[in-house]
Amino acid sequence: MSEKNSLRRWIENFDAGLYSASDVETQIEAGFYDWFCSEKSLRGRLYAMAPKVRHIAKSSKIDQDKMYVFFKNNCPCFGKLYDDFRFCDIETGKVIYTIVPKLGYEQDDWFGKSQVCGLENDFESPLAFGTWKDVLKFFEV
Repeated sequence: MSEKNSLRRWIENFDAGLYSASDVETQIEAGFYDWFCSEKSLRGRLYAMAPKVRHIAKSSKIDQDKMYVFFKNNCPCFGKLYDDFRFCDIETGKVIYTIVPKLGYEQDDWFGKSQVCGLENDFESPLAFGTWKDVLKFFEV
């Protein structure tokens, strides 16, 4: 990402269609940081996560003016590609929360589960784990 837009600005930009193009430069500007999927699929992945970002952004645990969001596509050793998004402190760049809508691990019954990890417990274990509803419950939205 060329510069860190606040989460509020990211939502405004998304709503204005600034991230609607499929080219990789636009998707990097939208916040994609790292990926293992094809570049052609980034836009679809972004558009699948955007409603989730918007929903969680309403949480009192999220400061839309002091946080930014970025996106990552992950490739586990055993499993399928999966995406996550991360809310970070805009001043320090520290990740505050990592949210995974649907894990790709094919071990330990994690496949397809949702989770939140965070700075609250130094990312030592999930703060929420299970269904997407469990994630929303954690964020009280």
